[in-house]
Amino acid sequence: MNTSSPGTTRPLRVGIAGCGAISRNHLEAFRALKDVEIVGVCDIDLARARDTAAAWGIPAAVDSVHGLLALEPDIVSVCTPHPTHEDVVLQAAAAGVHVLCEKPIAIDLASAERMVNACEDAAVKLGVLFQRRFWPAAQRIRAAIDDGTLGRPIMGQCSVMLHRDPEYYSRDAWRGTWANDGGGVLMTQAIHYIDLLQWFMGDVAEVYGKINTYKHSEHIEVEDSATAVITFTSGALATLEASTAVSPSLGVQIRITGETGASASLTEFPEGSDARVDLWAVAGSISTEPAHPGGVDPNVSLATINGQLIPHHTSQVRDFVRSLRDGTEPAVTGKDATKALRILLAVYESSRTGLPVRFDRLPGETRPLAQVAG
Repeated sequence: MNTSSPGTTRPLRVGIAGCGAISRNHLEAFRALKDVEIVGVCDIDLARARDTAAAWGIPAAVDSVHGLLALEPDIVSVCTPHPTHEDVVLQAAAAGVHVLCEKPIAIDLASAERMVNACEDAAVKLGVLFQRRFWPAAQRIRAAIDDGTLGRPIMGQCSVMLHRDPEYYSRDAWRGTWANDGGGVLMTQAIHYIDLLQWFMGDVAEVYGKINTYKHSEHIEVEDSATAVITFTSGALATLEASTAVSPSLGVQIRITGETGASASLTEFPEGSDARVDLWAVAGSISTEPAHPGGVDPNVSLATINGQLIPHHTSQVRDFVRSLRDGTEPAVTGKDATKALRILLAVYESSRTGLPVRFDRLPGETRPLAQVAG
C-alpha cells in the first residue's frame, strides 16, 4: 500500500494493532498530531477492540491484522504482546505499510532480523518505541557527548532498581514467562535503559552477566534481577544492574564519564516521571540535584507510569511521522532497537554458560571473535 511519500500533505492513516494498556499511549500520541487520523483498531478480543473504538471515536474495530490492513492505513502501530510483533510487522511490510512497534522489537535476534529485512525489502519504515531517548535530560547528555563537553564516553553506570508486586505478573497469563514475555526485568523494564546506555556509549564488544530470581520465584519463571559488565568496541566499560525485587523502588540512574574527565548523570524517580540531569560535573564545576526528592510515592501504578510517558511517546510518534513526510530515517530504527535486544540476550547467554559473550573485535585485536569466548 505505502500511499505516503515525502511531501505528502494529506493526513496519514493509522491503525492500532492491540488494545492493551500500552495502546492508550499510542492513541494519545497519534491523536495529538494534526496530520494523522486513526482509522481503526484491532485486537483478537473483538469486544475489547470495539470498546476501544467507541471510547476514542475511531470508525472501525476488527479482530485481525488482515482486517486492519484492509482499512488501508499508512502506518500500523504495534501494541501486541512481545512474541507477536513479528507477525504483525511482516504482514504490514508485505502490504507496503510503515510500522511503529512497541519495545522490545522481538524476543530473539532471528525474529528481529526478519522484521528489519522485511521492512527494508518492502521499502517501508520500521520504528521502535524507546521514548526515553526523547527526555530533555537524555538529549542533553547525548549533545554533551557530541559537542565534546564529555567527549568519547569511557565509563558508564546504569542502575534500574524498581518495584513490582506479584499482582503485576498475575494480571496477564503471558507475564513472567520465557515463551510469551521473553524475559523478566531485562526484557520488559531495563531494555529502555540498555537502549540509552548503548546510545550514549556506542557499539558493544562483550557482555558478561548473571541473572537470578530473588523475590518473585513463586510467580514467574524469568529473572527479577540481573547484573552485567559491558565492554564497548571503543574500549569503554559500563556496569548494569536491574531488579524488580526492590521495595520501595529506587528508580533509575545512568551516569556517563567521558574522556575529558567530565561526568553527567540522569535520574528517573519515581518511575515514569521525566528524568532530570542530577549530576553535571564539567570543567571543574559540579552541579547536583537531590537524587530522590521527598514527598513522592516511589511505587506508582503501571497506569501512572505509562500515563506520565505519553508526552515522550508523542515526541517519538511525531518524529516517526516526520520521517515519513521527509523521507528520512526515524530516530529509533529497527536496527537500533536490535542493539538493545542483543545486549540483554547476551546477559541471558552469559548467565547460562558462565562465559562472556563477545560481539566484535576488542580494541587492538585483529582476529575474528567467537560469539562466546572460551
